[in-house]
Amino acid sequence: MNFSSPYQVSPAVKNLIIINLLVYAADYVLGNSMRIDIDKIFGLHYFLSEQFGVWQFVTFAFLHGSFSHLFFNMFAVYMFGRIVEQTWGVKKFLVYYFVTAIGSGLIQQVAFYFDTNVMVDAVDAYLSNPTPQALQTFISSYGAFSNESNQLLHEFINNYNGIVNTDSAAAVAASRKFVVEYQQLYFNAHTVIGASGAVFGILLAFGMLFPNMRVMLLIPPIPLKAKYLVIGYGLLELYGGIANSSADNVAHWAHLGGMLFGFLLIKHWNERSLY
Repeated sequence: MNFSSPYQVSPAVKNLIIINLLVYAADYVLGNSMRIDIDKIFGLHYFLSEQFGVWQFVTFAFLHGSFSHLFFNMFAVYMFGRIVEQTWGVKKFLVYYFVTAIGSGLIQQVAFYFDTNVMVDAVDAYLSNPTPQALQTFISSYGAFSNESNQLLHEFINNYNGIVNTDSAAAVAASRKFVVEYQQLYFNAHTVIGASGAVFGILLAFGMLFPNMRVMLLIPPIPLKAKYLVIGYGLLELYGGIANSSADNVAHWAHLGGMLFGFLLIKHWNERSLY
């Protein structure tokens, strides 16, 4: 396979990088000058969240939480995407890019479901038996997980403590309303942004197209065959997803979703080429 230049940026990759840079700049300017949170509008929310929109399955892949997040994703798109695009062509590459991005979002929705299912069960349990002891257990189990939830929690506690000894019926009604609103804030907090799912899809495609091509790692700086790089990253993401550490804000299942949908699409294309 002959490539036009080892450093030339292919058309689709160039435009994807430009769009991501422009979106990041717009996010920064609007957020700082006008206090507009475009992540809330275009980031991918859990489908039960009041902030969810179908368009977010595409738009979330153009948002990034920090410049380092943006830089490493676009660096990977440049390093591996231009070679994949030069191999497949612009149209096929773009189809692959968006399929893996959307696929990563779909898999992340499944992960969100399991993350929120315990909260849903806890809310249902409290609504069916709204005792003070059950309320204390609920609050102790979840606490505040965002600024909005912290504000809601403090407002509720102040209100509840003021009426629980004088009007128990009103206290129960307030607690029911609180846990439902708290659950919605919990849903809202489950959001993912970034092109990482598509990036992992590109990495998989590169590994499948050029399994024995050697890639120089940054840390540690050693050469590694592309197929081993893909397998290694896949295993690390699988471990991170299963571990599900509370201190880890990386969307591991979205990364794996990009790889999964990329693999399925490549297999589909390869099977079609046989006929």
